[in-house]
Amino acid sequence: MKKILIVATSVALLTACDLDVNKNPNYPEEAPATMLLPAVQNSIAVTVGDGMYNYAGFFAQYYDQMPEANQYNTLCDYTFTESSQIIDRSYRTLYAGALADINGIFKDKNASDADKYVATVLRTFCFQLLVDNMDQAPYKEILQGNANSMPKWDAGQEIYEGVLAELDEAESKLTKESAILSPDLLLSRDLDQWKGYANALRLRMYLRFVDAGVDAANYTAKIKALVDKGVFFTGDIKFDAFSDEKEKRNPWYACNKVELATNHVASYPIVTYMKSTKDPRIAYSFLKAANVSDYAGELPGSKAALSKKNADYSALNYYATKPVYFFTQSELQFLLSEVYLRFYSNDAKAEAAYIAGIDADFSARGMTTSASVMYGPNAPVAWSTASDNAAKLELIYMQKWVALCYMDHMEAWSEIRRTDCPKLSSKTADAIFKDPTIYTPGELIAPMRNGLGTGMVKRMFFPLSARQLNKNTPAAVPLTTGVWWDKK
Repeated sequence: MKKILIVATSVALLTACDLDVNKNPNYPEEAPATMLLPAVQNSIAVTVGDGMYNYAGFFAQYYDQMPEANQYNTLCDYTFTESSQIIDRSYRTLYAGALADINGIFKDKNASDADKYVATVLRTFCFQLLVDNMDQAPYKEILQGNANSMPKWDAGQEIYEGVLAELDEAESKLTKESAILSPDLLLSRDLDQWKGYANALRLRMYLRFVDAGVDAANYTAKIKALVDKGVFFTGDIKFDAFSDEKEKRNPWYACNKVELATNHVASYPIVTYMKSTKDPRIAYSFLKAANVSDYAGELPGSKAALSKKNADYSALNYYATKPVYFFTQSELQFLLSEVYLRFYSNDAKAEAAYIAGIDADFSARGMTTSASVMYGPNAPVAWSTASDNAAKLELIYMQKWVALCYMDHMEAWSEIRRTDCPKLSSKTADAIFKDPTIYTPGELIAPMRNGLGTGMVKRMFFPLSARQLNKNTPAAVPLTTGVWWDKK
């Protein structure tokens, strides 16, 4: 087990900046398929913990480009194109790494039904990520080698439906005697935890069907059946196998703190909101700006327009051994709070889950300050501050946005698109710069320099590498066009 851990953590750095699909380090030929699970988990961790984590953090307006650096200029002002290859590395890592290794587990005669179930849970997560980024993705015809080197791309809704059906089928094969044989760096072979994780994925995905207006009554019933059964994971679903040594660090840290010059500064929306709510978690993510001795965020996309220095804004705290989160307990509790409020009209349970969501986030960050500073009597975001259900939903969504900051940026970006919260300010970045009093803390701000005009990024381009190698890659779709569950 120790040897596998060393291999997995070393691969994290190797894949943090690129993956050579012709020499896949996650798929050694001599390894039996039942030993592939750690490599699958590592490939996913590199994807959600580095590539997607980085660009989604810009889109969720957690950070912006440091004014005296230039690595991510096109991400903060939305001027990147398909040729920028922003998603290409994540795309390759999922297909040539995680999904290829999952296929190896499926094909292994010695793999148990539980091994194949766990692989199916992770396959579901992989395709959720792909759809949430690009809407369409190769699904039904993938990984056939020379038999089909140009798989067709499938519609996002069909992929969601397909992997959810696969998940149900894999779970139906489990028995009381089912046991995970593969080494497991995520949940230590705890099958109950894997079932809880699968149900959380279902809950997340079912809500997207409902909010897209797709078979809403059926998926509402599925949501309530899940919640009534109450089988969810405890703690966090996290890849926690890093140490502060070369080739063993958190992949985003390794790429952005070790290999590249520091490029990130706090973004204006998250800083102004956390300051307005007196949120102590601001110190976990950000440092005080040297020039103002306070937390200060950069207006989105303003780097080229304003003559500012790095010291004018809050730099980020960096953590070499920070886990990569696949699903946080905090997010789960906020989803449950939303469900209790929307589908059960149960205010008490909604409030309890809301409080549990804040508690879980403080705990995940290792903060000793009591989370009740946020929701206790007369606290800034206490449940009692919301006058009606719409206001309570906004509380849930805003606190989920805060809780996902520096934890799970890909999911934060997806939830912003699903819930339309935080909402987009009607005021321009230029106007807010001239008069900050017109701005409502926490609202998203269209970048000052915006390659999309006044729009926001609602999807990623298809990978350039896919277009070059697969004639079935669809025609480019504008970044302002929502994925299938985001047509608002």
